[in-house]
Amino acid sequence: MNRRQYNWLILIIPLIALAIWVDVSKQITIPNPFKSQTNLIDRNVQTRLGLDLRGGLQVLLEADLPADAAISSADLNVTRQILESRANALGVSEVVMQVAPPRRIVAEFPGLQDPGEVVASLQETGLLEFVDMGTTPVAAGTIIQTDYGTSTATSTATSTSTTETPTITPTSNPSVTPAPTETPAATTTIYHTVMTGAALSSVNVQAATLGGFNIAFTLKSDSATMFADYTGSHINQYLAIVLDKRVISVPSINSKITGGQGIIQGSFTQDSANTLAIQLRYGSLPIPIKVVESQSVGATLGAESVSRSEVAGGIGLLIVILFMVIYYRLPGFIADLALMVYAMVSLMLFKLIPVVLTLSGIAGFILSIGMAVDANILIFERLKEELRAGRTLHQAIDLAWKRAWPSIRDSNSSTLITCIILFWFGSAFGASVVKGFALTLALGVLVSLFTAIIVTRTFLHGVLDNIKFTEHPRWFGIQESHNESH
Repeated sequence: MNRRQYNWLILIIPLIALAIWVDVSKQITIPNPFKSQTNLIDRNVQTRLGLDLRGGLQVLLEADLPADAAISSADLNVTRQILESRANALGVSEVVMQVAPPRRIVAEFPGLQDPGEVVASLQETGLLEFVDMGTTPVAAGTIIQTDYGTSTATSTATSTSTTETPTITPTSNPSVTPAPTETPAATTTIYHTVMTGAALSSVNVQAATLGGFNIAFTLKSDSATMFADYTGSHINQYLAIVLDKRVISVPSINSKITGGQGIIQGSFTQDSANTLAIQLRYGSLPIPIKVVESQSVGATLGAESVSRSEVAGGIGLLIVILFMVIYYRLPGFIADLALMVYAMVSLMLFKLIPVVLTLSGIAGFILSIGMAVDANILIFERLKEELRAGRTLHQAIDLAWKRAWPSIRDSNSSTLITCIILFWFGSAFGASVVKGFALTLALGVLVSLFTAIIVTRTFLHGVLDNIKFTEHPRWFGIQESHNESH
């Protein structure tokens, strides 16, 4: 084994150890050595199963606009992206959303436990406004009208809340105080919007000093300057924080607020603070949406079907392993080791990305296993030819790889091109089944190229370089009579 092969072996061994660690883990946690009580990495790596394997919730969303209203495909796609971001931030990272032109979006939530919370969060438009209240505040929870947008919401005061009213304070200036909570808004008043959530640079949830949770926000530089000018000229007046025309809090302005940083304080739980932060972080929807249909979906493949599929897959893999050992002998055994590396690395990628495994996705993965074996077969057949021609094992291995590579490259390239086309088709026409198949097949092909070109070749050199072929031709599936002339 030359220096280059040793270098590859140094890379392969840690990769195998990492793959085993990820494959057997459900949660990966690495403490941060630079900061106590924090983690450098803290990630859930459980295998994610699709709707057909574990069941869940299927929701049909539709644009909440008149039937004759024109809806552009671009706006519909942006709406889907925002909804997907909100759902993922809520911890439903395996959500699948597909656009169904001209005005619908199909959402699938595998294994969802609380459909009501997620669906309600998806429907929120998330329009944040900082509204000038003048010298007369309104109660938290009041629905108001503003001069921003074309809201048709009633402006009648509706607050009956008796809980603590949230307040907003500047991060660097504690002079903002809570607003009164019981003064109703005038029924015909239209309030002026000073700025909207578009002015926000970042929104995060943080633990409050005395318990509970707050929402910290930072304004963009230009908006921070404007906000400082506004608060400086409206001292002793009220500025309401309004989400979707509903008042969240009404702090009074006691001094000029500079720095562009503030905190929304109130009786927030972690879940309610996180939900509000998500709505603010991902902005408002370009198209209002409504839930047309929501239904729980059971796994179309029962536990027995999944178990039988696993048994069938195991039997198929065992047959492939036995075939390689019986037909190619020692090189076949080494190829089986490389195949195990392929399976471990592929599963690691599926868990880290993460890939939601459906039946079609599993089919793509199994197909890529066959292609990984196919690459080894091409190499080993060339290896036999070179050995019959009288090459040394070291020469035969290198020549077999070089001469088999064009066929391996072309066949796998054509498969990858097909995967790209299938993935595009699935994205364009909402066929998530096709997308899953294309994604797992493409990942499998890329990993199989690595194992066939790097892992198998390195293992072959590591095991065979010190073996004399003329003394053990049967180890390579070659009859001794073929080599009598040598």
